Order: sequence, then structure tokens, then C-alpha cells
Amino acid sequence: MIDRRTLLATALAAASLPTVRARAAEPGVLRIGYQKNGILVVARQQGAIEKRLAGLGHSVRWIEFSFGPPLLEALSLDGIDLGQVGDSPPIFAQAAGANIVYVAAQEAGGSGAGILVPKGSPIRTLSDLKGKRVAFAKASSAHNFTVAALEKAGLTYADIEPVTLAPADAAAAFARGSVDAWTIWDPYFAIAEGGDGVRVLALSSEVAPPNTFFLANRSFAESRGPVIAEALDALGGVARWCEANRGEVAALLSKGTGVPLPATRRAVDRTDYVIGPMNPGVTAEQQRIADRFHGLGLIPKPIRVSDAVWTPPARNG
Repeated sequence: MIDRRTLLATALAAASLPTVRARAAEPGVLRIGYQKNGILVVARQQGAIEKRLAGLGHSVRWIEFSFGPPLLEALSLDGIDLGQVGDSPPIFAQAAGANIVYVAAQEAGGSGAGILVPKGSPIRTLSDLKGKRVAFAKASSAHNFTVAALEKAGLTYADIEPVTLAPADAAAAFARGSVDAWTIWDPYFAIAEGGDGVRVLALSSEVAPPNTFFLANRSFAESRGPVIAEALDALGGVARWCEANRGEVAALLSKGTGVPLPATRRAVDRTDYVIGPMNPGVTAEQQRIADRFHGLGLIPKPIRVSDAVWTPPARNG
């Protein structure tokens, strides 16, 4: 049976996080939004960005979010300056006119996601999702994964009953059997996956390996580009360390998030921590996702992803 207590505690703790309201950027402070998983948690535990920015006279403030869309809302409203999210949130945000820019990419960095069904469910293949209630967070990476999985099965978005819920609410709905399937990412996925009462119907790595992205408030990036560049350079060092020290990464993440170590190890083992600049291939893949959402009428207008790609400042020397 799924460990409901651990899963719901993790989800509900994230759901209880405070709302970040719009406020002016703070001189000498880089405000970073992060989620309960990933390289930013490791960087925070190590103090890597703090050490790098000390030479620029900047400190760091960390603010936790439950998932990507609220983080990007805070980013656009000047509540934070830098954050990491999956592939879909920036597309919805850009379509809504958000004041954001892509500053770096972690290719296939979000491969820890899956579509879950109860162990005894008659749903055996993706095509069996037709007519079923599928839960996922709107405008999240799980939204795109769900659509891509349907396409792979020859289904359309209209063939399912979408149930758009934040992770906490989706966890509760899945646990009580109110939905037929749940599309979710790590660490929630890793926690649920470890239970006896669930079955993995599909993995994102087999359907649509998702990229994750670092985004900045556009005004901050334009006025304090060197701060963003130094923070990203520090994260590149953390990424290289993560690739070589996965056991220690799992321990740091578990300590920093409260997610049980076995689940954290599963999430770490399927994560590619390499960080790089936005490149034509990554930008083109984001554009394909944006075009998919527009074609389905899920965003109000077409967008050009390249319009939101940041050009870093030239480095001295």
C-alpha cells in the first residue's frame, strides 16, 4: 500500500508554504526560489552560491515553493530573482506576459516523473486512459508529460477527463481513489513509487524526457547580469560534484527536504545534473511544447520562446 502518511505529509508541507508577494528587488541580495528536490537544494546545503557571491557583495535568500507555476508568478512579480522549474511553467508564464527570461538549462534534468495508477487498476497501457480521470498540476511539467503520453498512445487531450490539482490535493485525491491516474514528478513520484499500492504506468524518460530550466526576473537579469552569471557558474560546479557523488547528494537532499532517504536515492539516480546555457536544440524543444499547448488552446496566444532567452554579459578576460 502507498505510504500515504509520508506522501501526504510531504505534499501538505509544500502546500502550506507562504505566498510570496510582489516587492522591490533588494540591493545586495539574490532571492532564489526552489522546490523540494534538485540541485538548488544541494547548492543551499553547501552554501556554494553564497560563497561565490560574497565577492560581489551579495548575500542569498532562499524561498521554497510547492511547484513551478507559483514560483514563476513570484519571479515575474519581483518576489524572487532566480529559480528553477520544469518545461511547462515558463511557457504558460510567457504567454501571460510574465517578466522572465531563461538563463540556463538542465537537459533531461526532470526525468524523474511518472504516471501512476493503483496497483489493482484495470488500466494497463496508456491507451487505457481513455475516458479516465487523470490528475496533474496545471501548467506544470506533468501537464506536458500527460499530453505527450496521450499522443504516444494515439489519444487526444479530449479523450481524458483532466483533473488539475496542485501536488498536495492530487496526492490526497489519488490516495482516496478519487482519480484513476496521477502524473507527478520527484520527490512525490519517488515516495509514491516506493509504496505497495501503486503501479507505474509510464515514465517520462520513456515518453518525453523533460528539460528543466533556470529562469530569472528579466529586470534583475538586465540590471545585475554579473550576479546571475556568477550564481550559474557556482551551480555548474555543484552540478559536477553531484554527478560524481550521488550517494552524498541523496543524503544532502534528504536532510534538506525531509523526504525519506530511499525515495531520495531513487530520484537522484535518475537525474542528470549537467547545467548548460540555452542552446538551439533546447530552445527548439521548448518551442515545440509551446506550439503543442497553443494548438490545444491551453495558452491564449502563440509565443516565441527565443524572445525570452537571456544573453549573458561578456566576461572580463
